[in-house]
Amino acid sequence: QVQLVESGGGLVQPGGSLRLSCAASGSIFSINAMGWYRQAPGKQRELVAAITSGGSTNYADSVKGRFTISRDNAKNTVYLQMSGLKPEDTAVYYCNVRGVEDGIYRKRFDAWGQGTQVTVSS
Repeated sequence: QVQLVESGGGLVQPGGSLRLSCAASGSIFSINAMGWYRQAPGKQRELVAAITSGGSTNYADSVKGRFTISRDNAKNTVYLQMSGLKPEDTAVYYCNVRGVEDGIYRKRFDAWGQGTQVTVSS
């Protein structure tokens, strides 16, 4: 099994910055895409940013120019640097990691973190 541990959420004032981290552990053979999603109260979960194994990135229009996703392949960790935070960025942020489990069958996995709250308020 693959486990994800997220950290870095919290309360920040508008215009402030936060850095989220998500570390994957367990029986991992390889990791393909890593990403961050968020879900605000009463809204559907949406993609915030994603990064492939080759380093290609994809961002939601609402965060382009403010958020940066990166990954450390040696640590199986993905980061989300958030700057210029706005109240509308308030949500629970979830890490998502997709890859292949180690073992005889090398089956694919699609793992989710437990979520971390980000609140942007003065």
